[in-house]
Amino acid sequence: MDNLQIALVGAGVMGRQHIEVIARSSAARLCAIADPGPETEALADGLGVACFADPDALLERVRPDAVIVANPNALHVTTALQCVERGIPVLLEKPVATDLAQVRQLVDACERTRVPVLVGHHRRHNPLIVRARQLLDEQALGRLTTVTAMWQLQKPDSYYDAPWRRGPGAGLLLTNLIHDLDLLRYLCGEVRQVQAFLDNGVRGFDNEDSAAVILRFENGAVGSLTASDAVAAPWSWELDAGENPVYPRQFDQPCYLLAGTHGALSLPQLQRWQYVQPGDGWHQPLLRHSEPIPAGDALSRQFDHFLAVVRGEAAPLIDAADAGRTLALVEAIERAAQTGSTYEPERL
Repeated sequence: MDNLQIALVGAGVMGRQHIEVIARSSAARLCAIADPGPETEALADGLGVACFADPDALLERVRPDAVIVANPNALHVTTALQCVERGIPVLLEKPVATDLAQVRQLVDACERTRVPVLVGHHRRHNPLIVRARQLLDEQALGRLTTVTAMWQLQKPDSYYDAPWRRGPGAGLLLTNLIHDLDLLRYLCGEVRQVQAFLDNGVRGFDNEDSAAVILRFENGAVGSLTASDAVAAPWSWELDAGENPVYPRQFDQPCYLLAGTHGALSLPQLQRWQYVQPGDGWHQPLLRHSEPIPAGDALSRQFDHFLAVVRGEAAPLIDAADAGRTLALVEAIERAAQTGSTYEPERL
């Protein structure tokens, strides 16, 4: 398995990023693409790989070692199941599914076949997040007490030229905040309860353009996530982390603030604050320490991890059940906003 054969289902924006990642790998090669789009054949010809209109045809004609699924959200589970039932490991783009019933179907298939599925919440693989998770596991902040998260930027009007982006389910919650909610789960633990407000007052589309969420974590910490894709503001992972060069980076602006009894941490800057002596308080100065920022590309690290999963050397960092818990958190926020009540995420 020195040169793994990888097939791609879905050659849109995310699929083409995966193509670039595969091209940089010395341990794998792209062998086929499935996408019904009119540009797919030319893309495949340029890459010298087989081209198919749908994944079933690809899987009938080609026997890849693994498949990356990056087609529309509603097709994620159907396509992943086609692969799993054939014994083929899958890297499945987020969201894992469009509802929890689909997640359960996929989880059951993975357990029955023992075929792994890695879900593409790629930010977990970012070296910044890896280091932040280490600090929290080491209790560097003491008892985690409060969490403040922000996702605030402005999408251009042209973003909404595609009609589907103006419809239900395409708002910032499922499209964007699912990343932030997954990272909050990964760093801070499971969420016990949520309250939320969603609003579409800026654009008036059939989905939200602003959100405010209150989170109570199972470890006792409390947090907030405020978001809008209609504001001229610099506080978001896209703008602050430098993960994707298409966004101009705001080097000095944080989007996550984590505070505990012994210290605090801002991300993505990886800056820590603490007092000189335990028991010091607001009359003493806080010391600031900048953690070294590790190098590494999140998508490339995710792909390397996926290859290890395919070879049987590692378990998925985030499998279908884990990603399903993030989707359950999104659904709880939607229900909380609709009813004005506090909700608990559904258990898988």
